[in-house]
Amino acid sequence: MGELLVQDKSIVVPGEEVATGMDFLPTEGVYRDGDKLVASRLGLFSVDGRLVKLIPLAGKYLPKRGDVIIGKVIDVAISGWRTEINSAYTAMLSMKDATSEFIARGADLTRYFTFGDYLVTSIVNVTSQNLVDLSMKGPGLRKLPEGRIITVAPNKVPRIIGKQGSMVSMIKDATGCKIIVGQNGIVWLQGEPEQELVAVSALRKIESESHISGLTDRIKAFLDEEVRKLPQRPGPSSSEDR
Repeated sequence: MGELLVQDKSIVVPGEEVATGMDFLPTEGVYRDGDKLVASRLGLFSVDGRLVKLIPLAGKYLPKRGDVIIGKVIDVAISGWRTEINSAYTAMLSMKDATSEFIARGADLTRYFTFGDYLVTSIVNVTSQNLVDLSMKGPGLRKLPEGRIITVAPNKVPRIIGKQGSMVSMIKDATGCKIIVGQNGIVWLQGEPEQELVAVSALRKIESESHISGLTDRIKAFLDEEVRKLPQRPGPSSSEDR
């Protein structure tokens, strides 16, 4: 008979025994040592049925095919744009995947995207050598206008977004900000300066308290209190940015 030695959502350290017996199966960040399951890194312990894993508390984004991310253009090459994506690896957006428009060979690619531009893109391929290919052909994929950029821990993105987008929608509705959360932990916001500050504070609160129960109620109470302090309550953000 298997037994859990630590509670779900507890923080564990490398080498800590988290379960015994054969009833539980180790996945990410957990390995089997005989009859015991042992943590291989610092993280948040998570149980899903028989599966046990560790959610890393920090670290760079690991690119995955199909993820929608936000990247910053850091180089303009002959055949496309290289972007920084909050990862140990950069990513490449080729001309053919950037636009349906014909681009002549040797054209000035800075007419489309240039250094410092932020792009909402989709990862279409990650090779065994960790070469990452991007595309901007899809709904919502585009160059972002001016706004505030912040970076959050990539492993906290699901809590920031919430079930079916509920958490980020609550922040949008309360502050009137437009918000796009990349799965790589890069977040774009646009609103009045005071609204942006409240939204950023809410995002940071989620990031630091995501492992504590009752998160949604605390964020709602926080937003209600902070929004009351604003000179004027903004209207809701437009649905196209949700």
